[in-house]
Amino acid sequence: MSKVKMSKKSTSIDMTAMCDVAFLLLTFFILTATAKVPAPLPVDTPSSTVQTKLPDTDLATLTVGKSEGKEQVFFGVKGRDVRIKTLELMAEKYNVTFTDDEKTQFSLVEEFGVPIQSMKELLAMKGSDRSKAGVQPGIPCDSINNQLKDWIYTARQANIDVADKELQFAIKGDAKEEYPQIKKIMDMLQDQKINSFNLVTGLRGKDY
Repeated sequence: MSKVKMSKKSTSIDMTAMCDVAFLLLTFFILTATAKVPAPLPVDTPSSTVQTKLPDTDLATLTVGKSEGKEQVFFGVKGRDVRIKTLELMAEKYNVTFTDDEKTQFSLVEEFGVPIQSMKELLAMKGSDRSKAGVQPGIPCDSINNQLKDWIYTARQANIDVADKELQFAIKGDAKEEYPQIKKIMDMLQDQKINSFNLVTGLRGKDY
């Protein structure tokens, strides 16, 4: 008896549907992704094995580093409502007036480093221009004009008014930054009875 021959079927797979799904997902991720704004003062943080995550809210960051050979300090606080309230308190203290549009622009600025008197010019710039080298000279923090101390104080007030919580602080310094400048920031925090704060570091592998 002769064997029954089975008809051969094509082994090709129609990938059209899979390609459509892949492109739809890619389009979705591109449209919903938020572009990371470059830091106005990039720093190379020291390495450590500590894996403690900084809080997502109720946090203010003080960034210490050098730009064009000059020591600079930048300040940023999380939470748009807290930022606006902080700016309003600083405007009242330094007798500076900001429009609602300027307040909205400030709420989008994650970190800044200019005197309060130059804040209007900074907010009038495009986001990409604000991050260019030399645009922001840093927040004054010397004995004659210590605006950084006032930013710290008003940010704490604003966070209590908006979130009814005490604001936490983190210091992000360059690995090559000299200790006296970091200590100056620590002393400024301790003068306001802030004795607990975080030091931002980069993660490195453990030594075995």
